[in-house]
Amino acid sequence: MKSSSSHLTISTFLPVQLNTRMNVAKSAYRVFSANSSAACTELAKKITERLGVELGKSVVFQESNRETRVDVKESVRGQTIFIIQTIPRDVNTAIMELLVMAYALKTSCAKNIIGVIPYFPYSKQCKMRKRGSIVCKLLASMLAKAGLTHIITMDLHQKEIQGFFSFPVDNLRASPFLIQYIQEEIPDYRNAIIVAKSPAAAKRAQSYAERLRLGLAVIHGEAQCSESDMADGRHSPPCVRNTTGHTGLELPLMMAKEKPPITVVGDVGGRIAIIVDDIIDDVGDFVAAAEILKERGAYKIYIMATHGLLSADAPRLIEESAIDEVVVTNTVPHEVQKLQCPKIKTVDVSMILAEAIRRIHNGESMAYLFRNITVDD
Repeated sequence: MKSSSSHLTISTFLPVQLNTRMNVAKSAYRVFSANSSAACTELAKKITERLGVELGKSVVFQESNRETRVDVKESVRGQTIFIIQTIPRDVNTAIMELLVMAYALKTSCAKNIIGVIPYFPYSKQCKMRKRGSIVCKLLASMLAKAGLTHIITMDLHQKEIQGFFSFPVDNLRASPFLIQYIQEEIPDYRNAIIVAKSPAAAKRAQSYAERLRLGLAVIHGEAQCSESDMADGRHSPPCVRNTTGHTGLELPLMMAKEKPPITVVGDVGGRIAIIVDDIIDDVGDFVAAAEILKERGAYKIYIMATHGLLSADAPRLIEESAIDEVVVTNTVPHEVQKLQCPKIKTVDVSMILAEAIRRIHNGESMAYLFRNITVDD
């Protein structure tokens, strides 16, 4: 009877021990970087340092024929995996790295695969233009097919992009960090005025102005043809009456748009002008805006943006312009541009990305990260 009793005790204990081990394994998570470029892994290293975890062991590289190859060097079975992917100038290579790594983790039996993509590429191509395509929607479908189950991103170009995905998207905001920079790093910021470089950016600028208790100015008109012209029909074929079609059908013709010369709505004289936007890439519009603000009496000009793509000759144009400082976050690597132009400053947002990862892993609410955030932010 004794041996039978001891046998029963052992047999009832072992399953409990096994279940405990299984629960520990299920709750594990790993953080990987999908970038092959060393410059692009800096943000991933900062995030893992804040989380107190090591960066997952993997190798991402380009074959001699430019094909992307990913080798995951450790077991991910049953684990939640976070892939951090920053987007360098070579956007398409970065996308392939993310897709290939996500698929490699999926086929390695990872439980959940969450993409941390601070700057979401192709976000400007989120609307139909003539006979084009909504590339952002295509990319969302590709990421889902590759195995992603969730995305953490920051300041999507259009918030409606979240509707392209078949899984959850957490669209974090950089505005608290940029507002803190204004308060701490811009002397006499109380004498500043927030400027929207176009009416389309007025809502974002209004949000900054209300939070900082500052005035608002809007730049209206254009100095030259801009990217938005492609969407409003001004470059469509000329309106010619079609005599070979339905002669009985006479549709009213839409008058072509004509924007006035560039002007400023609001008083910027004797003020610090702070232009806010989500992306700064081709800086031509910002340089033109800075010149008109200088003419109207602004004595210092700052540009605040979440994503500093700063393509082509952007650093040189900024250095030679009336702009005093360009402040961007580290969602996109831009160390080379900073060496070319000392006016470019960086705000670190790894703290909020790390906290988002921690909360998702622990099953905590994300509401804390969106405190006092409105639709216009």
